[in-house]
Formats: sequence, structure tokens, C-alpha cells
Amino acid sequence: MPRISARTAAAPVAATVAALLLCSCSAGAGAGQQAKTDGTAKTESKLAAIIGTAKESAGPAPEVPGARKGGTLKVLNANDYAHLDPQKIYSGETYNTSLLWGRQLTQYQVVDGKPKLVGDLATDLGRPSDGGRTWTFTLKDGVAWEDGQPITSQHVKYGIQRTFAPGFEAGPSYWPTWLTGTTNLTEARKVYGGPKDGDLKAIETPDDKTIVFRFPQPQADVSFMATQSSSSPVRPDKDTGSGYDIKPFASGPYKIVEHKKNQSLTLERNPHWKPETDPIRHQYLDGYAFTFGKKAVNSGQEILSGNGDGARTASTDRDGTAPELFSAIDRDPKKKELLVEGRRGAYTASLAIKNSRVADPEVRKAIHYLFPREQARQVMGGPRLGEIATTLSSPAVAGWEKYDTYPVAPQGDIAKAKEHLAKAKTKVTTLTYAYETSPVGDRVAQVLVEAFGKAGIKLVTKPMSDAAFTDQVFRGPAPYDLWLQTNSVNWPTLSTLLPETYYGKLDALENSIRYQNPEVDKEIERVKAIPGIEEKTKALVALEKTVMKDVPVVPFLNSATTQVHGRDVGGAAIHPIYGTVSPAWLFLKK
Repeated sequence: MPRISARTAAAPVAATVAALLLCSCSAGAGAGQQAKTDGTAKTESKLAAIIGTAKESAGPAPEVPGARKGGTLKVLNANDYAHLDPQKIYSGETYNTSLLWGRQLTQYQVVDGKPKLVGDLATDLGRPSDGGRTWTFTLKDGVAWEDGQPITSQHVKYGIQRTFAPGFEAGPSYWPTWLTGTTNLTEARKVYGGPKDGDLKAIETPDDKTIVFRFPQPQADVSFMATQSSSSPVRPDKDTGSGYDIKPFASGPYKIVEHKKNQSLTLERNPHWKPETDPIRHQYLDGYAFTFGKKAVNSGQEILSGNGDGARTASTDRDGTAPELFSAIDRDPKKKELLVEGRRGAYTASLAIKNSRVADPEVRKAIHYLFPREQARQVMGGPRLGEIATTLSSPAVAGWEKYDTYPVAPQGDIAKAKEHLAKAKTKVTTLTYAYETSPVGDRVAQVLVEAFGKAGIKLVTKPMSDAAFTDQVFRGPAPYDLWLQTNSVNWPTLSTLLPETYYGKLDALENSIRYQNPEVDKEIERVKAIPGIEEKTKALVALEKTVMKDVPVVPFLNSATTQVHGRDVGGAAIHPIYGTVSPAWLFLKK
């Protein structure tokens, strides 16, 4: 999930938890609800967002059926991870992989594709008091770093304090804003600027096992927010600054032996990890050998053929299986068995429009009609990539309603686009489109160039690396008008979307498309104060429809994914929250 903000509004804690149990929904479908190989989805029931107990938080993790121990798994992914520093991670596939070496206060235990929120380093989901303004967590006995030293509450505090510091803009900003009562990271830093400013009084550590958070306003969803990598502990004496982004110190079942940026990542067992403290992870494998930089089509061919190490290799790449391989897979039943297919959590793909640059709503409407969704999906891999979307949020989110503000055929409507361009106050002849370079990215760019050209708009394409795209386009001031993005809510309610991404008072780190609508801002402020989850959900559904009248983005896909693994690899399943195959569940059959 490239960047999406999803702080939650204040609400009574008990009401929020109860509502999640009652609505029986979550941020996505698990591996048990898979797509057919022809790309059409089976009927998928929404999952219960189960709230785990202290007993269920204890560990060990439930066994994966048929798992055995031993061996080194090879993983072939096209790109290295942009960040490994836990306070800089903010993408689903990296969250998923980092579970191998990093632990958080809470996390999702997944059994049969169903997620359950449990304590990870913490003994439970935290204990709120003072109407949700104070939250207390107790760390488990026996949790340790890779050198055997105990993980303490001070280490958790130090890790969270780092989220305030310059250089950590890539990560989520919930801790800084919630702990200071501010609306964005820029404002939060005026209150506290990170470890260099000394001790953050809003976090107390009365002893090595206890950590207390004091928020200016009630916060209902701390238990969910604490699953994020930003809640990981960091030991001050191991904080190597920029080097920590290459090789963080391990608290999970594996430790990083070597990381050659954009080339390889090698993991081996952490002998000081104790399975009886961990309800999430396993340590089936002796180690992992990640290789980066190989083209997805070549990696897929190696895995599917079983040649060399292919049978003992998997891919956890966020972009899934190379579309060039599907025709061969569909002809061979044995190859089909090596695919894992399913809904990609609550992810949605959209064509983002930088509203500050494309300010005329008539031009944005024209872009909506110009965007050739069907053609773009086809060159990306076809229906396997997901169903065509008409809404901002995913059908996997609680309270979702289907709507279509400006109906258009999946192929686009050039004539309708020209009508809106003619109404525009500012005539547009050129737009820029930025994208992460790859064979698929190049094909999509060409589809868009041709479509926009039919309406008399020259689309200037700007291919760039994954890291540059994140830093320059999604977060930076670079002069790009359009880009494709895949986003997700961060936990299973609508309150993690509109108020934290489409609120005009957010800074550019949160509101990356620079959307501004004073009436929407006023409604967001009203909705934040609604105590009842059902009333709040209804208000947010209505507000989403209002926002989409402005066409701040163009909905594209309710995302699905297909990932491939070798015939000797077991345990492959799509994580229902993080949306890729989870490396922590994998094992070798022989």
C-alpha cells in the first residue's frame, strides 16, 4: 500500500470493539476465499474482525497443517523493499515480510484466512482508561533481541519517539499526531522533534514491562494501530541511523545476516526468539535467501518449471505473477496448483490526480472518462488483477455501499471527456504521468498516452525507480499530475480513510493528492465527534459519495493478486490484511 493515512476518530472503546465483532467484516478476504483461475471471483464472505483474548495472545502460533522444519527458502522478488527500518515501513508487502525479524505491540494472528487481533510483544490488546485517553500495555516475559538481551518498555518508547524525527516521513504518523493532539506530522514536530529532544512525557515507562500512553483526546483504535511496524521496539545502542534501514536489529524468529541493497537479503534463525511468546510467527525454515532485481517473468518461469532451485522458491512480490505467464499456466493443471489467488485485502487501485495542479473539476471529470480501465487492466494481467471499481473504498470494508457517481464504460468515453474539456475554464493540452518503471508499467503508460491523445491531450510519461516514485511523487513536490496508486484502509472501518487522507487541513505528507473542499472538512470534523460506530459509518459512506463528486481520484480496481510458489513450498496463502503471500507461514515439504 503506497501511502494512505488512516487515523481513527475518537469513539468509546467498548463500542468500537463490539461493533467490529457485530459487523463481521475485516480489511480483506483470506486465502480461503480465492479467485477462480479465469479471474472471476467466487462469492466471498466478509471476515469477522475477531478481537483476541489475553490467552490467545500468549503463544505459540497455531501450527500450519503439514509443516515441517528445515531448509532454506529462496524468494525471488523484482524489487527490494524501500525501507526495512520499522519506523519507516508503510507498505503491506514490507509489513508482511518484516514480520520475520520484527515484532510489534499487537499483531494479526491468521488461521484459515481469518485474522484475529492479539497481543504480540504485549500480553493483551492494551487496557484503556480515562475514557480512552490513557492506554497501558504490559510486555510478555521472555521476549528478547537477537543477542539475547530482553526487550523492554523503554525500547518500545524509543522506537515510537523515532517516528517524530526528521527522516521518518515515510512511515505512518499516528503516534506523533495522536500523542500530541495535532492534525499532521509537521504540527506534531513543533511539540516534540524526536529522541534529540529528550524524553517524550506522553509515554511513561514505570518499569521495564509497562508502557503507558497518554493522549490529549480519546483514541478508540490504539489496539489496531499498534500492529503497525512503527510500534516496533528499537534499542538505542543498536540504532545506526541510516544504516538501520539496511539492517535492523531483530526481535522476531529470524535475524538479518546480510542485506545488499537491491540485490539480496539473507536471514537465519534467531536463537533467542521463543515460540511460546509469539502467537503470530513460526520458525519452520532454517533461513531465507531473497534475491532482487530479476524480471518477474523470468522468476515466474523458473519457479513454475521447477528447474534448478525453482521447486524450493517462492515469490512474495506485491505486483504478483507476470501476466505473460498466465496463458501457459491456464493450459497446465500442475502449474495452476502453484498459484495462490485471492482478494488483496481491502486494497483498491486508482488513478491519482494531484488536485493542486489539476484544479478544474471539469478537467478531472474528463480524466475520469478518458481513463481506459479495461485496456489498462488487460495489459497488467487481465481480470485476475481485480474487478473494475466505481467507489473510493473497498467492498471488504465495514459499511461499504456500491455507487457509481459518473457511470462510464470500462473502455472509457472519449466523446464525454471532450464535453468536459470544453467546459473547463483552463484549457489543458499537456499532462504528466509518473510511474514505477517495469515492462507492465511501460505498457500501461502507453495505453494512457493513446487514450489521452484521442482527446487532444499530450500525456508526458515519467518512468522512475520504486524508491524515487515514493519519495518524489507520493510525498514530494515533484511536478506530476497523474499516477497509479494502490491503497488500503489500515484497519477494517471507514474511519481510517476519509478523515485522514481527504481532510484539507492535513499536510502534503498525508493528503498526497492535495484535495481541498471546505464543506468536506466541516463534515469530517462533525463525523469525528460521533460516538456511535453505526451512525459514524453511515455518515462516512454518505461523505465518500460527496467527495467522489469532485473526482479527486479515478477508481480503477478492487484489487486481487496471484502469486506463485515452487512445488516443494508449503504454507503459501495471501495475508488477509497485508495482501501478499506471508513468508512467515512458509515451509519446505522436502
